[in-house]
Amino acid sequence: MSAGRAAAGPDAAGLAIETHDLSKRFGQQAAVDAVDLAVPHGAVFGFLGPNGSGKTTTIRMLLGLAAASAGTVNLLGRRMPEAFHEVLPRVGALVEGPAFYPFLSGAANLHRLDAAGRHTVPATRKARVERALERVGLEHAAGKRVHAYSLGMKQRLGIANALLSPRDLLVLDEPTNGLDPQGTREVRNLVRSLAHEGTTVFVSSHLLAEVDQMCTHAAVMSAGKLVAQGPLSDLRQAGSTRLRLVTPDDGAARQVLTRLGLAPEPAEVDPGKPSPDGGTIVAALGASLQQSAPLPEEVVAHLVQAGVRVRGFAVERESLEDRFVALTGEGFDVAQ
Repeated sequence: MSAGRAAAGPDAAGLAIETHDLSKRFGQQAAVDAVDLAVPHGAVFGFLGPNGSGKTTTIRMLLGLAAASAGTVNLLGRRMPEAFHEVLPRVGALVEGPAFYPFLSGAANLHRLDAAGRHTVPATRKARVERALERVGLEHAAGKRVHAYSLGMKQRLGIANALLSPRDLLVLDEPTNGLDPQGTREVRNLVRSLAHEGTTVFVSSHLLAEVDQMCTHAAVMSAGKLVAQGPLSDLRQAGSTRLRLVTPDDGAARQVLTRLGLAPEPAEVDPGKPSPDGGTIVAALGASLQQSAPLPEEVVAHLVQAGVRVRGFAVERESLEDRFVALTGEGFDVAQ
């Protein structure tokens, strides 16, 4: 996983979003500081970070809604904002929550918004509005005035607006905000189906669980800086791995682990509450299970051969939440 600039070469042609040294300053404050994003075509890309880390400001610069203080942006292979009129019709976006006419129905709002587009086709508008409402599960509320919509319904109506025309890139800022669990699952399934159809989906979120279930790639922001990015599988594997051993033979076990090149941490035992199974020994296996390190089953075999009674044994990999806290120094919401 890399937090740096994407390498030049053939891969650059396969990026839906590419930024170099993208920065935004407000006076002396750097809201976004030299961000190099590389979002592959066809990816579901999670843009993660605690609230206030610079995610929305970055999105606004990507879409030309805010001017960058420095750096460059390419969307769908074209430089922004110079190619604004050519690129944006191919991009759907939901940024900082949807805004609608409250006393018009959901369908009427979508009709008006679609009519405002320079490249929309009036003859197919009705069918496209119906299809967009159906895709987000609002066909039953199409004739209902928006002021009576719940927050989750308004969020889904905003996504429907982004889907009125075929999109090569969909940018969603906190798309599950205000949704109940069923609505969250519907949005998750919608995002997956769009990616399956070839749309690149860029999802900004502070909800770790949603990104973990939905995305193929991710980037992590902290205090305006990009601290990691790449395939989500790489991010999962970047954390440390350790073994946890429960045994009454603490001394002998530590000797075996040390002989195998492992460094046991102090035993997790409370002298005031002795366990019948013995104490717990934790030892790091490194960032990943390399060939040079003993395999877990080999560790157990050595322990047994040395006469160590093994009451419990587990291999634990650092969780995504642990990894993000290590990267940002802040916690992430892991559920709604």
